[in-house]
Amino acid sequence: MGIYLVIAAGGYLIGSVNSAILLVRLRYRQDVRTGGSGNAGSTNVARTYGTGLGALTLLCDILKAALAGALGRYLAGDSGYMLGGLFCLIGHCWPLYFRFKGGKGMAVAAGTLLFFDWKLFLLITAVFALAFLIWRRVSLSSILSVLVFPPLYYLTARRLDAVFAIGTVMCVLVLIRHRANIRRLVAGTEPRFQPHRRER
Repeated sequence: MGIYLVIAAGGYLIGSVNSAILLVRLRYRQDVRTGGSGNAGSTNVARTYGTGLGALTLLCDILKAALAGALGRYLAGDSGYMLGGLFCLIGHCWPLYFRFKGGKGMAVAAGTLLFFDWKLFLLITAVFALAFLIWRRVSLSSILSVLVFPPLYYLTARRLDAVFAIGTVMCVLVLIRHRANIRRLVAGTEPRFQPHRRER
């Protein structure tokens, strides 16, 4: 039990290092949460500050998920890896260092999956990409991606295990963080993704 508490605490503290907030603060001396959608994630960074900084934010979020997962795997194998990813996601969404107001967790969830099962990651990324090409809405693409994880994991792994359970919890948390997007999608008011090119 002590090992899992260490993984949970480590994952949460790593996840609380919010890349969007730090990078925007360093580059523009602004708080990303005061512009655009108000979300501290890579999509809002790209929409408000440009695709270059948005891509860097995405990369940092994926890498911190990998770090939290690596800690968990070192201490407790695959279940520890997923637990580290879960608490990294929790830290990303509710960061200790930034008054518990963070991102929506999609990049962290993707990073966790990438370094756990890259084949399944590519399959779910294809779902995301197809949905984005059709509807041009990152939120809808993210929602569809997390919805297909449980059935696709079961179909590929052929088992219901701790990885399935923790991964499903991660998907539920991402959906909860997208509840405002879901309401706008139902109402037909969710905007399409438009990256912003900032002047230097």
